[in-house]
Amino acid sequence: MPKTWIEAALNGPWGRERQPGMPVAVEEIVADGLAAAESGAAILHLHAYDPATGRQRDDWETYARIIEGIRARSDALVYPTIPLAGSDYADKPGEPVPEARFAHTEELAQRGLIEVAVVDPGSVDFLRFDEADRPGTGFVYRNTPAEVRAGLQVCARHRVRPGFAIYEPGFTRLGAALARAAPGAPTPLYRFMFSDEFAWGFPPRAPYLKAHLALLAEAAPGAPWMVAGLGVDIRSLIGAAVAQGGHVRVGLEDAPWGSQMSNREWVEEAARAVRAAGGDPATPAEVRMALAACDAGAA
Repeated sequence: MPKTWIEAALNGPWGRERQPGMPVAVEEIVADGLAAAESGAAILHLHAYDPATGRQRDDWETYARIIEGIRARSDALVYPTIPLAGSDYADKPGEPVPEARFAHTEELAQRGLIEVAVVDPGSVDFLRFDEADRPGTGFVYRNTPAEVRAGLQVCARHRVRPGFAIYEPGFTRLGAALARAAPGAPTPLYRFMFSDEFAWGFPPRAPYLKAHLALLAEAAPGAPWMVAGLGVDIRSLIGAAVAQGGHVRVGLEDAPWGSQMSNREWVEEAARAVRAAGGDPATPAEVRMALAACDAGAA
């Protein structure tokens, strides 16, 4: 059975008032990333923050400090987020041009600090079920076609892997079409986003994973994929993902708000579930080899 990749999403845009255990300071994020890597995570995803406000702040210098701090002691694949356009979670104004959304991604890629980048192929209404009866709550997470194209162009220029968050099934079709129109971009990694707390996409149940996989087989056959989400305990899908050749993301960005588990504990739980399903957590080197094979097969 192929090795299973475990990704740890360390924090997210929520702020500590929503997820008290998440790391915010550079040193905390580095320490949490190293702990997750030691526990079996081959891929690390993170958000950087303005220390004065505690809100997400996407400047490349802060990301570089975090990535270099982790890379000094681990060979995990580490990659940043992008501005959460449309929300008040992050301390970032609206971007005037599509390319500006990926300015920090470009800077990090030019310096050889990242191998993966967030390029989310579509816009989606973000509303929690517990906010549905409160007027004025929710927002549209914006990813226009022009912005998606700009992100894919950065990936093509620097041979950085696009990571697609598939909040709704149609994102798979749109992402695959835009990726085919971006010569030189590596094969995208598709993250199927499940949720219990947010009112988009599917809840974490096996029949819905089957639907995602059927569409992926039509739109992007052979592309790598993983189960992930926001406001969700994804452990119920780990066995099905392993059995069908997929991968797993866990961590305090994805966990239900108020999680009592640390990033290390989420990764340890995922690693146990992978082994219980007959799989084996991949090393960073094994992830890189598998991704290279995906690109070779798509050529």
